Amino acid sequence: MGISGRRDQEIYDVVGIGFGPSNMSLAIALQEHGASTPQHPVTSHFFERQPRFGWHRNMLLPSTTMQISFLKDLATFRNPASRFSFVSYLHASNRLVQFVNNQDFFPTRQEFHQYLEWAAAGLSDQVTYGAEVTSIRPVAESGDGTPDLLEISVRHGDGTTGVAVARNVVISTGLVPRMPQDVAADERVWHSSEFLSKFHAQAPQELKSVAVVGAGQSAAEITRFLYDALPHAQVRAVIPSYGYSVADDTPFANQVFDPGAVDEYYFGTERARDAFWRYHRNTNYSVVDADVIRALYQRSYDEQVRGSRRLHFRNLTRVTKVERGGDETRVVLRSLLDDTTEELALDALVFATGYDGVDPARLLGDFDRNFQRDTAGRHRVERDYRLVPVSELACGVYLQGGTEHSHGLSSALLSNIAVRSGEIADSIVLRRTERELESGRPVETASSAA
Repeated sequence: MGISGRRDQEIYDVVGIGFGPSNMSLAIALQEHGASTPQHPVTSHFFERQPRFGWHRNMLLPSTTMQISFLKDLATFRNPASRFSFVSYLHASNRLVQFVNNQDFFPTRQEFHQYLEWAAAGLSDQVTYGAEVTSIRPVAESGDGTPDLLEISVRHGDGTTGVAVARNVVISTGLVPRMPQDVAADERVWHSSEFLSKFHAQAPQELKSVAVVGAGQSAAEITRFLYDALPHAQVRAVIPSYGYSVADDTPFANQVFDPGAVDEYYFGTERARDAFWRYHRNTNYSVVDADVIRALYQRSYDEQVRGSRRLHFRNLTRVTKVERGGDETRVVLRSLLDDTTEELALDALVFATGYDGVDPARLLGDFDRNFQRDTAGRHRVERDYRLVPVSELACGVYLQGGTEHSHGLSSALLSNIAVRSGEIADSIVLRRTERELESGRPVETASSAA
């Protein structure tokens, strides 16, 4: 790859920051474009902070399933013939017939993770793991001083540093766990993003009283897992709403995740955008699949029949205080029903309280001043997911995620991942072609990345 601080090094068409499913999908789109134009391929490289590929490893709970169809994989909606489709993975794994016989559109989370690992292995020459991008700096290649290249500073796991040079960057740094204010994670207070590793680090017989905070899918799944895995333990679900709300996955509601809905949201009025969120937020946010809700309710009802109880639901309840003392965690709960408080001594406390996006300004530094923001302080984003510059800028900064305000509900989800990555690849290829035409260099005839 030849990363160094020298300016005579290779200039990539695009450098991707992060190598989760979104940028994996982009790598596939660029590779498939390159396969159709071998004399003039799009050059790219990706940097991933993790030492190896992994996607929500700590939530690969037994029997949990994906909430999207297997066809909403890394490539199929953009290119059904892609060798990186989920069907291609099943064929390569000699399991296609058995999957069809299973008659289920929703693979287990474990199997989908295996698919992603399989795809990542096929892209291993395009990514450097254990490499954290620390900054992005514009530089001018031409004499007029207009920034047309980007220097990407990288810190490797062994402590060395380097610089990659590209004409475009695609930022896909994922999300960061959200914990309540003044609550710090430790060996007995966990965020759902670290659940399985923290759980397996404990002696199960010592976990006699546990609680899970949250009203979404992860909270419900962890509550079910703890109840089944710890038959001796008291399990409490602390729910800010009045019980779990079911996710709307009916056909008409699911249309908000269709590729065409992105245009309708992006070009819609503010009133239309507000309606998307007001009417369809329950397709994904703070909701739970019906089968998980039923499974938990069945367990609770069975306890009533038996006359013994260890699964407790605290509805309309908030955590107001968390204190550690030795191996014990003390938690104060406040009920919104009657404003009473309850203090619990717990062996483990799990916060399934969601995630926050990472502001790209953290990587852009002073360069961020070159991009427009709206009245709410959010980045303005073109339809092709490129940040809108304040003035003419030859290089491009694209976002994979963090564009819910401009592109709608599916902008950070797997549902539209293949089409979204194809649109970004199209934009990069088109802009390269325009640049070459302006410079008078010969341009290879190429088909679209999509």
